[in-house]
Amino acid sequence: MTTDPGLETLKARVASATLGPEARETGAVTEIADGLAHVSGLSGARLGEVLHFCDGARGFVLNLGERDLQAAFLDPATGIEAGSAVTRTGQLASVPVGKALQGRVVDPMGRPLDDLGPVGASDTALAEGDAPPIIDRDFVTQPVETGLLVIDALFAIGRGQRELIIGERGTGKTSIAVDAILNQKHSDIVCIYVAIGQRTTAVRRVIEAVREKGAFDRTIFVVAPATSEPGLRWLAPFAATSMAEWVRDRGGHALIVYDDLSKHAAVHRELALLSRQPPGREAYPGDIFYLHARLLERSAKLSQARGAGSLTALPIAEIEAGNLSAYIPTNLISISDGQIVTSAALFAGNQRPAVDVGLSVSRVGGKAQAPALRSIAGRLRLDYAQYLEMKMFSRFGGFGDEAMKKRLDRGERIGALLAQERYAPLSTTAQVALLAALTDGALESVALRQFPALKAALGPLVAAEPRLAALRTAPRVDDATRAAAIACVKTAIARLPAAKPGPKPHPEQAPVA
Repeated sequence: MTTDPGLETLKARVASATLGPEARETGAVTEIADGLAHVSGLSGARLGEVLHFCDGARGFVLNLGERDLQAAFLDPATGIEAGSAVTRTGQLASVPVGKALQGRVVDPMGRPLDDLGPVGASDTALAEGDAPPIIDRDFVTQPVETGLLVIDALFAIGRGQRELIIGERGTGKTSIAVDAILNQKHSDIVCIYVAIGQRTTAVRRVIEAVREKGAFDRTIFVVAPATSEPGLRWLAPFAATSMAEWVRDRGGHALIVYDDLSKHAAVHRELALLSRQPPGREAYPGDIFYLHARLLERSAKLSQARGAGSLTALPIAEIEAGNLSAYIPTNLISISDGQIVTSAALFAGNQRPAVDVGLSVSRVGGKAQAPALRSIAGRLRLDYAQYLEMKMFSRFGGFGDEAMKKRLDRGERIGALLAQERYAPLSTTAQVALLAALTDGALESVALRQFPALKAALGPLVAAEPRLAALRTAPRVDDATRAAAIACVKTAIARLPAAKPGPKPHPEQAPVA
C-alpha cells in the first residue's frame, strides 16, 4: 500500500498543532485616513502596542482615547476600510538588534532594503526604551573625532554628547554628519544613520559615500523615506536608537545621526492633527518637546559599572530664513548639549563647512577635546570671529594701517585652514600640525588656493613621523614635538607646485560673511 506524501505532511501538521482555548481581543476600524486608523473595541490595548489588521498589515497604538484609540500603520493599508477587524498582539513595538545589522540597509522594523536577504538578528529590543538614569551615567571626557578642523578645534564633540547640527536648507548639514561617520573608519565607533522623510536619491548618495570611503561594515542605515507610511517615519528615530543602544549597553561606542528631526516633528504634527489632538504653537501638539526629549535623553556615556559604553547623537534640524528662534529649533537647542550652526552666507561664499563660529557652541567642549589640540587651538575661535567682523566693515574702507591688514590676512588664512573639501577628513595629528604652523607663521607664504593641496600632502607626512605618534593622547605639545609638526608642514609646503596668480574678485562680488 503506497503512502501519499501530502497526506503524511498534513498528519504531521495536525499532530504538532496546539489544541486548547485561545484568548483574542478583536476590535474594528471606525475611521481610516492618511496612514492613521481609529479603532474601537480594544479597551485593553496599551500605548505603543502592535496591532494586526485584517489584510496582514501592522500598526501600533499611537494615542488612547476614552472611546477608541488611534493606530499608525507600519505597512500600506490597501484593503482596510471601516468595519475591518483589528487584533491585539499584546506586544509593544520592538525591533531587531545585534551585530547582524551592521553593514545593512533596513527599514525601522528591521526589514532589509538592500536585497541581501533577511538580517538574521537573534535579539530584539523595544523601540521606545528608557533613558539611563543619572546614577548610571559618567562624565563626557573622550572625544568623537569628526575629522573636520573647524569642529574638532573649536567645538569638540565628546562620546555621549548630543550635538545639534542646524541650519537652512542646502547649507551642508548632512555633509558634516557624513564626514563624521567617514572619520570613524579607523576608530572603534559603530555608526547609525537614520533617514527620516528624506528623498531616496539623497539617502543613496550617503550610503554610497560610506561604502566607498568609510567603514560600511560597521554602519547601520535605517531608512524611512518620504514615500513610506507616517507611522514608519514616526518610529524610525526610536527604532534606530534601540539598535545603537545594543552597542552602548555592551561596552561599545556608537554614533547616531538623525536626518532630520524637523521632518520627524512634521510627521508627529501630521498624526496629531489626524487624531484630533489640540494644536498649539505652529500647530504642533503640546507633547512635541517631550517627544524629542525622551528620544535624545537616551544618548549618554555610561559609568564603569554599566560597561563604560557611550551613545553620541548628532540630530539635524532645518530652519527657515536663518530663524533660530522658531519652535522646533528652540526645543532642540534646549534639549541638546550644543549646536553646530551652518550659515547660508558662508555657504554661498564657498566656505565649506559653512559653520557659523559665532552662533555655534559645544557645552562639553574642551573637556572632551584631545589635550594636544586644546592646548594649541588657543585664541583661534576669537581671532576668526574678529576677522569676520572686520571683513564686513573692510568693504567700506578705513583699514589702511599695516596692523589691520595683517589681521585681515591672518583671518583669511584661518578661514582657508578651516575650510575642507567634502569627504576629506583630517587626522588629529594633521590638525595639530596645521594649527602649530599657523601660530608659527609658516603658512604666510602659502597662497589661499593651495591650502587644499597642502592638507592632502600633509597627511602621509605626519603619519610617517614617529615623533608625532603620541599627539592624540599627549597632555600637551612640547617644543620638540611642535618643531617636528611644523617641519612636516614646511616639507609639505615645499612640495607644492608654484601657485599661479589668479584674478582678484571685484569688491562688489566678494562674499560677505
